[in-house]
Parts: sequence; C-alpha cells; structure tokens
Amino acid sequence: MALDIPAADGLAGKVAIVAGAGARHDGIGNGRAAAILLAAAGARVLCVDRDRALAERTVAMIDEAGGTAVAFEADVTAGVDCEAMVDAALSRWGRLDVLDNNVGIGSRGNVVEEDPVRWRRVMEVNVDSMFHASRAAVPAMREAGGGAIVNVSSISALRPRGLTTYSVSKSAVIGLTRAMAVDHGPEGIRVNCVAPGPVYTPMVSGRGMTPEARERRVRASVLGIEGTGWDIGHAVRFLASDQARYITGQVLVVDGGTTLRGPERST
Repeated sequence: MALDIPAADGLAGKVAIVAGAGARHDGIGNGRAAAILLAAAGARVLCVDRDRALAERTVAMIDEAGGTAVAFEADVTAGVDCEAMVDAALSRWGRLDVLDNNVGIGSRGNVVEEDPVRWRRVMEVNVDSMFHASRAAVPAMREAGGGAIVNVSSISALRPRGLTTYSVSKSAVIGLTRAMAVDHGPEGIRVNCVAPGPVYTPMVSGRGMTPEARERRVRASVLGIEGTGWDIGHAVRFLASDQARYITGQVLVVDGGTTLRGPERST
C-alpha cells in the first residue's frame, strides 16, 4: 500500500503578513528571517514595518532570491494601521493565510524601578499590537477557509529574570495565543507561539553588547551554540505550514536548551 506522504509544506501560493519584517542594515532579525523563509516556500509576503526603508530592504532580499513580497509601512499598535495592512494584502493578492506577529520591545527592572509610562508602552507594543493585528486578520482568514497565526513571545515569559515588564508582556502573548486557539480553531485558524531564547539579532547587537556578554549567552545554551534570527524564522515557517496542521495553542521554545538551566541572568 502506497503511503500518502505530503511532499511540501503547503505554503506555495499562500499570502502571509509579517509584522516587524525589517531589520537594521542587512542584518537578519526574527521577522526578516521569517519573511524570507516564507517567501522561499512560495508564499507571497507583505513585509510590514514602522520604518518603510527597513521593510523595503527585506523585500529586496526576497526579490533577489526569486520570491514575491511587498513592503508596507504601519504602526501595528494602531488598529487602523492593522486594518490597512490586511486590506493591502487582500487588495493585492485576494486572500490572507498567515500572520506572523513579531513586533516587540524590551525593558529592565522590577515593578518599583519601572516607569509607569514605559510599562504601558511595552504592553502597547508587545501585546496590543498582536491584538490589533489578529483582530484585523481573523475575518480575512475565515473568508479564506482558515489560516495560521504565529505570535512571538520569549523564554522570559517562562523563566523571569529581572525583566519584569517584558516578562509580563510576553506571558500575556502566550495567554492570548492559547485563548485565540480555542476561539478560532473551529474556523480552521491555528494559533501558536514561538518563545525565542537569547538569539543574536540586529536588535541585540545594536544595544552595544560586549564580547564577554555575548559569550555568556552562548554558554547559557546546553548546546553551546548561538541562536540567530534564522532559528526563529524556521520555527515560524514550520508553525505556519501544513506540516503543523494538527498543532494549535502551543508554545515552541527555541532556545538551545537555555531554559533547562537555572534562572540566572544570561545577558
């Protein structure tokens, strides 16, 4: 008896939105990696970023590799911008199948040290953006017969380490993921979450990390290697693909085993 084994991941011809698809210079951040890998699988990608030039550079990289992508400028903390980006994908390609919610910022300190304005801003960027983007995307996915949403959280949600505001925001992302999975599973929409560990991206390098601090991050991994945006991009691509058709409401930790160690700070 011949086995019915899928030959591909089913992304060819689908339409994806990647929020936070830009990165400084030619660096590979989590969003840029996801956009490039989704396009490499045959998806048509709307590369969304608050800085249009950064999104356009991602599009240029995809074009050079023979993929299909368009840049779109949006502030995903604003509901009207999220509605506009979904409308842009629908106007250009007629459907929406994948949403990668990748936007996020960091913060340090405990509740006494944290500035209330900063607290609100982190929640706005890290959580509200995913609410607004998903709220705009779900009706379009429903119309297409289903889809996949991937939210990017952090291992800080699973292992707090002195980054209280950030940890709380990323915990909320996991809660949002699980609730949406239940709400929209009957509509054929899968919702999953990627929790990156201390991967080295343009955002991290831009903070002026010392070589010593970078080496500590490498040692925090039980594999003794450094993660990159590509590792997160591959996880997003998998969860968006048909290969993950029976996976929803889950948190995929991509950290080289960092969370298997103690809770000491690794940065």
